[in-house]
Amino acid sequence: MVHIPVLLNEVIDFLQCESDKVYVDATLGDGGHAEYILKKSSPAGILIGIDRDEDSVRFASNRLSLYKKRIFLFHENFRNIKNIINNRVRIPKVDGILFDLGVSTRQLMTAERGFSFSHDAPLDMRMDRSSGVNAAEIIHDTSEKELRDIIFRYGEERWAKEISHAICRERRKMPLTTTSQLAEIIVSAIPPAYRYKRIHPATKTFQAIRIFVNNELGILGDAIRDAITILNSGGRVCVVSYHSLEDRVVKNLFKEMERGCICPPHIPRCICGREGIINILTKKPVIPSEGEVTINPRSRSAKLRVAEKTI
Repeated sequence: MVHIPVLLNEVIDFLQCESDKVYVDATLGDGGHAEYILKKSSPAGILIGIDRDEDSVRFASNRLSLYKKRIFLFHENFRNIKNIINNRVRIPKVDGILFDLGVSTRQLMTAERGFSFSHDAPLDMRMDRSSGVNAAEIIHDTSEKELRDIIFRYGEERWAKEISHAICRERRKMPLTTTSQLAEIIVSAIPPAYRYKRIHPATKTFQAIRIFVNNELGILGDAIRDAITILNSGGRVCVVSYHSLEDRVVKNLFKEMERGCICPPHIPRCICGREGIINILTKKPVIPSEGEVTINPRSRSAKLRVAEKTI
């Protein structure tokens, strides 16, 4: 159940870790990336770790105990990154920030978290189990249309209409409270000829519900924007995404923040005075090598985008 950090060497290279710098792992997880950031920034580099999963913060704290004098860990949502850095750690700027948007192996393999249909478990899916609405409540309390929209939008599932209809039909018969129940309903709703492809038929729907439960896309853009504002000039932000919708948010935001003048084309000279504040270092996303995918199949959909603060 060891979590293998995705695109580890690439992330570390882009962050350019140095001893007198401050780095933020905004998605601390099990501390895999954080451990290498601390090693590379030895002996005095500072690491600030943030995670909305209290279990992850606890696990990472133990893993990083050798570096306890150089770490600050917070059980928090990364949407609050600016407040954490400025008002709780009380430093104005940092030198590198990492967002690794995936679900950790430990989270997937911990049955009671309800992220995976590989184990029969309660339908939870919350990153932060101390607050918020869980997956079972979403399954039961949303209309068929809303459920269809969630599955289609966040899972890009072509059979969203059939799946949402099947879920609503079955929930009228009995409470749907476990991952196995939901997975079986999803499989039954998909035409037999399309059930047995490269990925399990329930994968996209589970992903969609998880994204919705945790408002993952809703907070991502603002969090990255805030992260860039707290970077020193020359500081870098690395974002590893695993879903086309996440990657699109990052790509478009980076383009917007790199862009300078926004005056209409017919105006002969710039009057808006707008300057881009980042330089995109990855014109195309960095993806895992074949070797990494062989060792860690969960990395196959990962895309890394990196930008450097310019002003």
